[in-house]
Amino acid sequence: MPPTATSPATAPADTAPPYATVGELRRSGHVHRTVRTELRDNLVALMKGDTPRFPGIVGFDETVLPQVERAILAGHDIVFLGERGQGKTRLIRTLVSLLDEWSPAVAGCEINDHPYAPVCGRCRALAAQLGDELPIGWRHRSDRFGEKLATPDTSVGDLIGDVDPVKVAEGRTLGDPETVHYGLVPRTNRGIFSVNELPDLAERIQVSLLNVLEERDIQVRGYLLRLPLDLLLVASANPEDYTNRGRIITPLKDRFGAEVRTHYPLQLADELALIRQESVISWAGSPLGTPELADHLLEIVARFTRLVRDAPQVDQRSGVSARLAVAAAETVAASAVRRAALTGEETPTARVVDLAAIVPAVRGKVEFDQLEEGREDEVLALLLRRAIAETFRARLAGADLTGLQNRFDADGPVETGDMVPAAELLRRVGPVPGLAAILNRLGVDGAESPGLAAAALELAMEGLHLNRRLAKEELPGRTVYGS
Repeated sequence: MPPTATSPATAPADTAPPYATVGELRRSGHVHRTVRTELRDNLVALMKGDTPRFPGIVGFDETVLPQVERAILAGHDIVFLGERGQGKTRLIRTLVSLLDEWSPAVAGCEINDHPYAPVCGRCRALAAQLGDELPIGWRHRSDRFGEKLATPDTSVGDLIGDVDPVKVAEGRTLGDPETVHYGLVPRTNRGIFSVNELPDLAERIQVSLLNVLEERDIQVRGYLLRLPLDLLLVASANPEDYTNRGRIITPLKDRFGAEVRTHYPLQLADELALIRQESVISWAGSPLGTPELADHLLEIVARFTRLVRDAPQVDQRSGVSARLAVAAAETVAASAVRRAALTGEETPTARVVDLAAIVPAVRGKVEFDQLEEGREDEVLALLLRRAIAETFRARLAGADLTGLQNRFDADGPVETGDMVPAAELLRRVGPVPGLAAILNRLGVDGAESPGLAAAALELAMEGLHLNRRLAKEELPGRTVYGS
């Protein structure tokens, strides 16, 4: 059956309900609900079933999501405020999952009128003429989301609508509502409309949204046209103290029912979960297969991101996007693939030597204070070393590394580098007393994967160096660890 007031639609995404006229729809027992009621009822149903309400959203469970849920239950339009890369757009797009799977609309209607309550002149006339034979169509919830990135050249016509000169040229008079070309907002009627980076919208254009938020209608030029809209308006913005390009005008800000502040992941575990979720490089079909990326390397990337975010040399107003951590993890994996392709290594496995590739890859994602001009690489490299040291202490604190250190005292230095295969590194190091315990502490099975064993060994060597227990010399493309 189609969605009712008490149950969200459950039909598969590719299977719309079979009803083709408004008469069939009425006989099925379908109940018309507003978008806000639909969102509220479906959210409550998910809450009662203890089902995830916002799939893919990490680190907001105790802070942001309760505010979002209260706003939806109250039927409020929402503005999300937060620095770049905090997941505002991702969170907005997940709201679509709270809509019914399928929703009926008058067939051919530009503004998606509900068959029970059409509002545009065309649909009202058709309903009066055809009665129960009024044809309907079905819209999947993914089609009920509209989005506009606010840019300085956005016009009122883009958002609300304008006169269509083609329709006028066809012989219609200027006073005929049929000559109106609807903008993005009315075309998303009975859905969710999002304005990203709202302060970038010129103030005179923001004024056009006042009626949408308060009176729930639109006005197009001088037409005597009132179309009551049924939609949820959501916007995102950077905090005004950072966005110098514009601001949200006070009357518009006052009309949003809820203001929700987002944030970067508060816990290291959330940062790690976000990296794993968002690192979406597809290695399917690659002749080398999917690269191995040990947990301790992901932890280094996560700690590095958090250190950059808190560094006094970084402009804190701009923030450090979560995209930095994702790009860093993907760069480390790509470095391992490059080594395998060039050296013939069987399985690409990321190691500590691959971390150096992070600095140039993410430099453009960080805004530094002017006093740090020219020192960007130096600052990032220092923070990366700190992240490695913190991970070493967290993972291998208290581990017996005397066997590894004695190996250098007895047999001399070991050369590694981004072009040294894992098997060759293990051969150069040779047997190390206590290596099995190190691998166990890092959750690595060295017998199963020589690459992961080499990755664990490099972390131990780098940790000894950072704790001043092992010398290290860095040369172009090579790193030499010695006693």
